[in-house]
Amino acid sequence: WAPSGTLLATCSRDKSVWVWEVDEEEEYECVSVLNSHTQDVKHVVWHPNQELLASASYDDTVKLYHEEEDDWVCCATLEGHESTVWSVAFDRSGERLASCSDDKTVRIWRRYKPGNEEGVACSGTDPTWKCICNLSGYHSRTIYDVAWCHLTGALATACGDDAIRVFEESASSDPQQPTFSLAAHVPRAHSQDVNCVAWNPKEPGLLASCSDDGEIAFWKYQRPEGC
Repeated sequence: WAPSGTLLATCSRDKSVWVWEVDEEEEYECVSVLNSHTQDVKHVVWHPNQELLASASYDDTVKLYHEEEDDWVCCATLEGHESTVWSVAFDRSGERLASCSDDKTVRIWRRYKPGNEEGVACSGTDPTWKCICNLSGYHSRTIYDVAWCHLTGALATACGDDAIRVFEESASSDPQQPTFSLAAHVPRAHSQDVNCVAWNPKEPGLLASCSDDGEIAFWKYQRPEGC
């Protein structure tokens, strides 16, 4: 669901992303079919406060979409992952996006608007999304999901090595080149692949996870001192 509650996005192995509009009678109408990806689309997520949509795909890319003259169009393609992108998550501001992949990395992307002070080139009026951080060497298998807590800023991952990890951004790091450190690691969080992680939107540190083992687990995370 988009933040407004009037738009719904779905994605499929048929390589498409559909945007649906729901009216007051709860009638659903497909307003756009987006065929920008060349392979299965694994995940869609809306920007926290704008009608901007992100998708992750088997074609190793992340794509962003917005409405333009009564139709939805792809406005950015994020390239850098070397294998399937399984999931994406915006931070609280929506200015940054995390993506996780079969290449065992998490990438952090930042939005740069035309005329930005940093001098990042933009084409026309569309912003550019640039990779500003690559978390590699922490995961031993595919990362299936990433969740960015909008209350605390903690970043959680679900991995095919049965583990859950939580990363924290260094308070002193450069916003243009942030550094994240591994703050928590539960090696055997589940007995099989961890497929999904989700932060509670009201209670800081409350995390849910689910797995191929058929179980849902709830975790209480506390930020380590000095992190």
